[in-house]
Amino acid sequence: MAEIKKGILGGFSGKVGTVVGVNWRGKDIIRSLPKKSKRRPTDLQLMQQIKFKKVIDFLQPIRPVLNLYFGNRVGLKSRYNIATSYMLSNALEMVNDLPIIVLERVLISKGDLVGFLQPTIQLVGTDSFELNWEDNSGQGNAKSTDIVNLVCYCEELNSFEVFQNIESRSGLVVNIPLPTYYNGKKVNFWAFLNSQTKTIASTSIYLGEHTVV
Repeated sequence: MAEIKKGILGGFSGKVGTVVGVNWRGKDIIRSLPKKSKRRPTDLQLMQQIKFKKVIDFLQPIRPVLNLYFGNRVGLKSRYNIATSYMLSNALEMVNDLPIIVLERVLISKGDLVGFLQPTIQLVGTDSFELNWEDNSGQGNAKSTDIVNLVCYCEELNSFEVFQNIESRSGLVVNIPLPTYYNGKKVNFWAFLNSQTKTIASTSIYLGEHTVV
């Protein structure tokens, strides 16, 4: 594999002869076409593929959030890569020989910012939830200007709703309206905070599963 640094045409994408061009993490890369393997994958390899697809399908809709707030980049590994590794190791459980995502183990963000103090969420009307917490500004690196974010997931619909920059840490309460197609459905919530500069975030907290009326 080689990186294209200069050239009349610059980088390219797709197959040309026996090589293929791709843009990988911001770099134009040229590499030889992979050789087809005649070996059948083992049961273990097949299961790893199934697990990987399960995690990728789940995380893909919230990839922008993960790339901003999940841990710190390590070498060429993106935050999304780190989130994927975490999910594979910590948030999967085998049920009837199939991998199931354990939602209470899922993390949406991971960082060193001091998180929420005593957060609660409750239904306050049709299609609407209220998130409450106590103000712990000044505890460690927590600031009153830190920004509140909420993520909602409905397993039945396989659908995420992401609410970013909805209140400050000192606001103590925020109302979250959900689309009407969630009516009668069970939804799961996670909340986290990030600094105003978006350089640091708290580790998300799971707020449980709730039914939308």
